[in-house]
Amino acid sequence: MDRRKFISNTVLTTAGIGMTLNDVIKIPSTSPSDTVNIGLIGCRNMGYGDLQQHLSNPGVNCVALCDIDENVLNEKAADLKKKFNQSPKLYKDFRKLLEQKDIDAVIIGTPDHWHCLITVSALQAGKDVYVEKPMANTIAECNIMVKAANYYKERIVQVGQQQRSGFVFQKAMEIIKSGKIGKLRRVNIWANFPYGVGQPIIADEPVPAGVDFDMWLGPAPSKSFNKTRFHGVWRMFWDYGGGLMSDWGVHLLDIALWAKDITVPPEKVLVYGANTFEEPRSRETFDSMNVIYPKSDFVINWDMTAGIQSGPYDSPYGLAFVGDLATLTVDRNKLIVRPEWDSQAKKGKTDEYKFTEGKESHGEHAKNFLECIRTRNKPVCTPEIGRAAAMHVHIPNIAARTGEPMLLWDETAGRFTNSEKANQLITPVYRKPWTLPVI
Repeated sequence: MDRRKFISNTVLTTAGIGMTLNDVIKIPSTSPSDTVNIGLIGCRNMGYGDLQQHLSNPGVNCVALCDIDENVLNEKAADLKKKFNQSPKLYKDFRKLLEQKDIDAVIIGTPDHWHCLITVSALQAGKDVYVEKPMANTIAECNIMVKAANYYKERIVQVGQQQRSGFVFQKAMEIIKSGKIGKLRRVNIWANFPYGVGQPIIADEPVPAGVDFDMWLGPAPSKSFNKTRFHGVWRMFWDYGGGLMSDWGVHLLDIALWAKDITVPPEKVLVYGANTFEEPRSRETFDSMNVIYPKSDFVINWDMTAGIQSGPYDSPYGLAFVGDLATLTVDRNKLIVRPEWDSQAKKGKTDEYKFTEGKESHGEHAKNFLECIRTRNKPVCTPEIGRAAAMHVHIPNIAARTGEPMLLWDETAGRFTNSEKANQLITPVYRKPWTLPVI
């Protein structure tokens, strides 16, 4: 008797006694070939949150954790044992983790200045990659990551711009692209968050026990230790991140670009950037920025004020897609279409729409990555998409840093055409012994 006929007969003979097929032959819900073994590099905050979202899916194991802070490493290992009954191997050097043969994919939850080097190393080691946003900390690193993903094209790379997997934003794109708001004329974006002003200034201090701070710095310049440049607040310094602009900007600008399926950098930006908060803070990045991105047939406006938490349409952040027929506003919780009034017809120019039950979509984004690992299909946020969003935040940051009110980007030449000062910030200088990856 072949296997299929055996299973069929078994179901028939056991149905009368209340047993199921799984009760009889103990078929697992996921076959061993579908099991995905994951290693996490950078275990605090978003990295560990991403890992838990992946582990909430069947057939996923965490087999390795890596962090430069033994305290974080041991804390997360204990939590994994408690919540998921898993005991991964522990590392303080990501290179050792990448040598582990049974790892199928890695999650990169490190500070931004590590994304490029670890992503390329993981691809070279034959691993699929889920890398947090922004994709990289500089323009050159973004270019290298796209090139590496194309070179190692058999590998899957998902950038952690999770709004691409959220119903609210997917529905917004459906409405806009269907023409229901008419011709898109402009996109107004705002982001106002208290944390963007940075931390109160404190003195440097010795490196905490259990922390390999030199490894944390990695390719970044050597610095003394200061809590305001470390866990959770590092992004306010250019060597490691791009401030509120790159933290939230990359998410919101990504959605604006999605409306027109733009996957190239801005050709032109007009920028104002300053620190206007009332007291000095520990930061290098800007707490206030306005950016205009002229496009061929519409314009994107960015408006950011750190230190406050109110904004248009009763939301501290969001997007307003302004069309001839209606304005569509969206954030992670709600989507509203506000029709323009037709004074002759005495009614709205299009139908109203309102959805207010949105939620975070990290879980859906992780699920998409896992599906792509198994099917080898492209994920919803490819490196090309990640690069486009990152370039839309890096170029304004460079403009503000160099005091240039306008920058012009030549995509073919890969440089700015009107500022040599800006060109100096395209490529980072890695601290020895680290070297910028070459593909």
